Amino acid sequence: QVQLVESGGGLVQPGGSLRLSCAASGSIFSLYYMGWYRQAPGKQRELLASITTGGTTNYEDSVKGRFTISRDNARNMVFLQMTSLKPEDAAVYYCNFRGVLAQYWGQGTQVTVSS
Repeated sequence: QVQLVESGGGLVQPGGSLRLSCAASGSIFSLYYMGWYRQAPGKQRELLASITTGGTTNYEDSVKGRFTISRDNARNMVFLQMTSLKPEDAAVYYCNFRGVLAQYWGQGTQVTVSS
């Protein structure tokens, strides 16, 4: 059974930075995609950034230039470096791994941006 475990969330002041990590336990058959999503209270879950195992990245417009996604294929890990954080970035952040047979979600990690 594959599990994704996120870490790195917490409280940060506006303008600050956080680095989220997500590690998969177990192997995922033909893993090809990793992504970071977030969900704020009362809002739908939204895709922020994605990266393929080949390294192709995509970002949602509101985080371009501030967030950077990266991955370690050998360790089945994905990271999200977040800088210049704003109060509107506060949400629960989820990682998502996709293989050709199944996709997996982490349990979420809370990010709070407040002074």
